[in-house]
Amino acid sequence: MPEFVKVAAVSDLPPGKVAQVAIGDRTIALCNVDGTFYALDNVCIHRGGPLGEGYLEGDKLECPWHAWQFNVKTGCLTANPREKVPTFEVKVEGSDVLVAL
Repeated sequence: MPEFVKVAAVSDLPPGKVAQVAIGDRTIALCNVDGTFYALDNVCIHRGGPLGEGYLEGDKLECPWHAWQFNVKTGCLTANPREKVPTFEVKVEGSDVLVAL
C-alpha cells in the first residue's frame, strides 16, 4: 500500500498553476486543474526538462524546454499517448495535499 506524504497546502497552489515539489530524493510536478490536484514525475521524457516549471493549460502540462504536452490525469504525451511520464495518486485531507509514493 502506498504511503501518502504531505507535499503542499491547498492554498499554496491556485487553480491553473503548477509547481515543483521535492519529496525526499524525488521531485514531482504538482498541478491544480480547477481545484483538483494531479502529480506527475517532474522529468520530461524528451530531453529531461523540468515539467514543474512548465505551463498548465486546462489538463495539459507543457514542458518549458521544447513544448511537449502531457495530460496531467494520465501522464500521456498528447501527441503520442503510448508515451507517458509516471503519475502519482493525490488526495486532499483538510487543507493538505498528499501524494502517494
